[in-house]
Amino acid sequence: MSNSYRWVIVAAGGLLGCVAMGAMFSLPIFLRPMSQDTGWSVTGISTAMTIGFLAMAAASMVWGGLSDRFGPRPVAFAGSAVLAASMALASQAPSLLAFQLLFGLLVGASAAAIMAPMMAAVTGWFDTQRGLAVSLVSAGMGMAPMTMAPLAAWLVTIHDWRTSMLIIAAVAAVLMIPTSLLVRRPPALESGTPEAAAAREPQSDMTVRQALRSPQFAILMLANFFCCATHSGPIFHTVSYAVTCGIPMIAAVSIYSVEGLAGMLGRIGFGLAGDRFGAQRVLVLGLLAQAFAVLAYVFASTLGPFYAIAALAGFLYAGTMPLYAVIIRENFPLKMMGTIIGGTAMAGSLGMSTGPLLGGLIYDRFDSYALMYVGSWGMGLAAVLILMMFRPFPARMQLAPA
Repeated sequence: MSNSYRWVIVAAGGLLGCVAMGAMFSLPIFLRPMSQDTGWSVTGISTAMTIGFLAMAAASMVWGGLSDRFGPRPVAFAGSAVLAASMALASQAPSLLAFQLLFGLLVGASAAAIMAPMMAAVTGWFDTQRGLAVSLVSAGMGMAPMTMAPLAAWLVTIHDWRTSMLIIAAVAAVLMIPTSLLVRRPPALESGTPEAAAAREPQSDMTVRQALRSPQFAILMLANFFCCATHSGPIFHTVSYAVTCGIPMIAAVSIYSVEGLAGMLGRIGFGLAGDRFGAQRVLVLGLLAQAFAVLAYVFASTLGPFYAIAALAGFLYAGTMPLYAVIIRENFPLKMMGTIIGGTAMAGSLGMSTGPLLGGLIYDRFDSYALMYVGSWGMGLAAVLILMMFRPFPARMQLAPA
């Protein structure tokens, strides 16, 4: 198959990720209309999002393992179909519990079928420009707040929330299901014998069990957990913090837009830097900078500093995320990419689930967000120290650098 087809895989991964994440993150848009229409509590509806993160964590390794076994196409197809169907069912949920299960459990679990398998597929298609490729897929996912969220916001101004959510489900089906059929296994796994494909692989004789028990895998999981825990609280609570500083809500919400736009640039910038200077070195520096960027929020009280810090933090946390997949590809065999990337994605989702809860508890206890940002700084430093312990597998079994 033509080498140029690898860019089709990147485009497919970006589109699938954008729609899947956009569908899941449309819930905050529907929050108030749902609560007013049904009488369900805002906390109860929001809990569906927490369940979604946990379901995504639990399902990441499962979907990753299935993509290693059957290829990424059937996994992406199944995830796309289940996500669209569960969104449609959730839009008709008769009770809060039914909504939490349909939206939280099923949408969260099906979104995980896109993340790890597509990242794994892309790393296998690229020997050169690998950092840029995974960053572009990640950038597609990062487009969700700028595409699907405004669509959901427009829909709820002309329809009720149930009709709006049903339309989002239809959009997901129309865009995702055909796109999933474009996904292919990397050529190294399609052509020739597995033994021939494995000959050029890092750690070609490693079993999945050995990989999952290796210190390298444990370090990458722990680093990703603390990395995501570092930015999850600031992402969820910064708008509330800005409002407590006296910034009007409309202006405070725009901080997210600045963060999202900077994140798009960060993904591309870090991808190019990772290709040029090495993924691990760039990731360590990025995590160190991220820790101090979130700490800087403590000193912000007016809109200008909030914008500046949000731009820096967004650039850094979005930029660092795709580099884990590059490090994994450089150290583990292609045949288990889905499982290993799924494992680190699971750790990242668990890290993301900590911030909203801990930030809320800290604010309720101290009537201030300052300690949350200090705690995030501490977790950011922990991520740096953990990743600095990472040692590649012995060089004799490593791929020569592209």
